[in-house]
Amino acid sequence: MKSHPLFILSAVLLLSSCLQQPDVESNDAEGNLHAAWRIIQEKYCYLSYKQINWDSVYIAYTAQLDTVKDDYQLFDHMASMLAELKDGHVNLLSDFNRSRYWNWYTDYPLHFQEELIYGSAYLGNRYRAVGGLRYERIHGGQVGYVYYGSFSNGFTRDQIREMLYYFRDCSGMILDVRNNGGGSLSYSETLASYFMQTTTHTGYIQHKTGPSRDAFSEPTPTYTPTDTALNWAKPVVVLTNRMSYSATNDFVNRMKQAPYAWVLGDQTGGGGGMPMTDELPNGWLLRYSASPMLDVNKNHTEWGIEPDAYVELNSLDVVRGIDSLIEAAVDYIAGSNK
Repeated sequence: MKSHPLFILSAVLLLSSCLQQPDVESNDAEGNLHAAWRIIQEKYCYLSYKQINWDSVYIAYTAQLDTVKDDYQLFDHMASMLAELKDGHVNLLSDFNRSRYWNWYTDYPLHFQEELIYGSAYLGNRYRAVGGLRYERIHGGQVGYVYYGSFSNGFTRDQIREMLYYFRDCSGMILDVRNNGGGSLSYSETLASYFMQTTTHTGYIQHKTGPSRDAFSEPTPTYTPTDTALNWAKPVVVLTNRMSYSATNDFVNRMKQAPYAWVLGDQTGGGGGMPMTDELPNGWLLRYSASPMLDVNKNHTEWGIEPDAYVELNSLDVVRGIDSLIEAAVDYIAGSNK
């Protein structure tokens, strides 16, 4: 089939018209959708990495604007457009809603049941609780078990000192960050520092340097410090699943370089882009991944970090009140000390 020159010219003119960027977008449905598209086009950090044709996405969603009748429908329409990025760090925020992309974990098994870790075999009902950390000695006091559910919950150095002292006679520690959706990168770095023997190179970060989708700075090395006076120098097993996201993803990336650490479970959910927020003409806020974080081999961590050993939650173990991942971690610690 031959392409007609007039058809090609019309298509080019349509594309040029749709993507033309005014200095100030109007505060209407088309202006707000274009503003959101432009922010992603110029500032989002994963368009090339994810091979997203953002121009085509914009044209498709602009063509459907005649079906949008009010702000609620516009919000849902724009949220659907942003979901094309497949990024849990991309959110549209208004006075009445907050869009979110959840498929990064809902499309996968979680390998975690909270009631198991609070059963008598593990935390029980007499565990210690400080700064978001829940911890107890398990398996006859031979292994320290810690559950940390959110990097939004802070902790102090004194609290960590008390926890490590409580585990002083244990042969190893399990640090469970399953279902930890992230929080503060500062807490991620600080917690990882207690498991480093020296200041350790643990990754890289890049920043956008211009509106082109491929305009990035050279990767800048990132390091995890060590706390020489407060340091765990025994085996530590980090338990992960698909809901280990954002700051937790960063923590796991750091722990992959800790000398006594072993990551066990499932691949993390990702969230490797440091987010920023811009405002649309109507006052809604658009949050997006702006600065990609890389591992020590300069690989993106956006899609998650593989464990050192994949372990699934066994349904027969669940019936018996047993967490398969915790048991696998106990076995690893026992083997490390032979």
